[in-house]
Amino acid sequence: MPDIEAKSTALLLMDFQNAIVGMLGEAGPALLERAGKARAAARAAGMAVMHVRVAFTDADYAAVSPRNKSFAALGKSRFLTDGSEPAAIHPALAPAADEEVFTKKRVGAFSTTNLAARLAARGIDTLVLAGIATSGVVLSTLRDAADHDYRLFVLADCCADQDAEVHRVLTEKVFPRQADVIDLAGFGRLWT
Repeated sequence: MPDIEAKSTALLLMDFQNAIVGMLGEAGPALLERAGKARAAARAAGMAVMHVRVAFTDADYAAVSPRNKSFAALGKSRFLTDGSEPAAIHPALAPAADEEVFTKKRVGAFSTTNLAARLAARGIDTLVLAGIATSGVVLSTLRDAADHDYRLFVLADCCADQDAEVHRVLTEKVFPRQADVIDLAGFGRLWT
């Protein structure tokens, strides 16, 4: 696998929010630790680190179509209200001052944010994905990013899903069609 250029690469830490991490139960702390190590390695290499989170205002909730099964349910429960503790990025990965944060209103990182414009402005053409859930934000973001010709890496051990079998199938069988699936140890070797 060829080396990557750190200056044209971004690590996307996606949906590492209090409520979402909490849904992983005992697996949450270890995932946060691995994601923190990935972040430290990216920063040490001079790579951009960007955070993606999902949160809604009252107006956002009102704009969700009742036909949208997932998000209509979120609207009724007010589960991830912007500014609430459940919607906050977990303190273990609290964004540094130079780490941009993008708040989305749907599953993928691109459709309701200006992420693509910010990546283009910074000359970023390679993305390293980490997040919760593998079957949610990671899958949606990977598919969209692949359609926009980003070079993609997925940090399999820095992603998680409530269904371990779904995580395995995605990282072993689906994602490799569009991305290099690596682990935290492999991430550190990409630019050495």
